Amino acid sequence: MPSWPLNQWYIAAYSSEIEEGLLGRTICDEPLVFYRTSEGEVVGLADRCVHRRYPLSLSHLKDDQIICGYHGFTYDKSGSCVAAPAQKRIPRAARVPSFPVHEQDSFVWVWIGDSDLADTALIPRAPWLDSPDYTVVRGREPIQGRYGLLVDNLMDLSHETYLHGGYIGTPEVAETPITTEVDEEANVVYVSRHMDDAECPPFYANSTGIGGRIIRWQDVEYHAPCLYLLHSRIAPAGVLPPEDGPDDKAFHVEVTYGITPETEHSTHDFWMVARDFALGDEKVTEYLATNNHTVVMQDVVALNILEEVVEGEKENYQELSINIDTGGLAARRILKKLIAAGEAPSAAPAAAPAVAGTV
Repeated sequence: MPSWPLNQWYIAAYSSEIEEGLLGRTICDEPLVFYRTSEGEVVGLADRCVHRRYPLSLSHLKDDQIICGYHGFTYDKSGSCVAAPAQKRIPRAARVPSFPVHEQDSFVWVWIGDSDLADTALIPRAPWLDSPDYTVVRGREPIQGRYGLLVDNLMDLSHETYLHGGYIGTPEVAETPITTEVDEEANVVYVSRHMDDAECPPFYANSTGIGGRIIRWQDVEYHAPCLYLLHSRIAPAGVLPPEDGPDDKAFHVEVTYGITPETEHSTHDFWMVARDFALGDEKVTEYLATNNHTVVMQDVVALNILEEVVEGEKENYQELSINIDTGGLAARRILKKLIAAGEAPSAAPAAAPAVAGTV
């Protein structure tokens, strides 16, 4: 049994990664190849020629068909072989598996499991990533560590104080208690940390121009198994959301992660930062992209180290958990439930940026 749930949607790529040509990527131990047809449809197939297993992602795309770069077996978008050298009659078994894919909110999602169960209504939303009301920076980093380590990392943001000091971490993040709620039916974990008088970290001071103390709210939604949303509200100390009307005295940042297993010991870390301020300011865009990449790489280094530690430790090692771990423990429990069930979850509610006064 794999360490991730089957019969689930996973983020395979950004839509912008699949334009012309072939993209090879391993998702949940499945080597896959993706391409976009002349009509704009994204196709996902197993990345192995049925003949001698040559990677189709290293082959050729012509007229919406993949021509294997080894012996010329040719596949249409359904995975059926439509041509083979010196072969007038194509064997019925000459096909590669196809995978359901769906584009939404700048992502290409792929269904891993029984294709008959694939339902796009189950895919959680992150509409700000495609909205003209936000400017987005994004990237993807490989982690040489198991998928659950990144889930743990993101569900407990107290590590910002120690691992990301000088960037996004301040003492208040670790000192402020959290609240945790779980939607068992939708398999969503909510974790909130509201800091009403906090130091402004450089990440926000240099992008918003706020000086002095701030109100800093962190509201997390983890839509198991793949999508992580962090709604951040930043405002000068004392500036609370109005009871009515727009929260236009605050700055809002939507931090989004796609947490996708590659193999049992490696993970795709898709990261995005969307902001609703300084939309056309290229200096702010470059600053946030550079600094968030630094933060992500600090996590990558730590998680690569943890993978070596966990892989080499004795069986039945007992961790110690405390109050700040309630969100992470809830996420572990939901993932364990989904792995055991091996069935599609109930439709998750559409996520939306945190609304002032309701988080």
